[in-house]
Amino acid sequence: MVAEQTKKGARITITGRVQGVWFRAFARRQAARLDLTGWVQNMFDGSVYCEVEGDKDKIDIFIEKLKRGPEFARVDDVQVEWVPFKGQFDSFEVRY
Repeated sequence: MVAEQTKKGARITITGRVQGVWFRAFARRQAARLDLTGWVQNMFDGSVYCEVEGDKDKIDIFIEKLKRGPEFARVDDVQVEWVPFKGQFDSFEVRY
């Protein structure tokens, strides 16, 4: 029961030079390493958006990694909206 209390969800929007720099693949690798589930997608406005679920401490680490991004990215801003954990994802995928 205690483990469920640490589970959270987050909706994350990353802006900057985050498309065309392998950002989605980077996010997927980081999520897999942290045992997080959800998805990531390029948006029409040039941002990257993801929804993630898992242990809150691991999501915090994930967010810190997104703030740095992959080698050729330039992250200007990361917006996070915390949401209740729903257990709605089986894995972390890249959406097109």
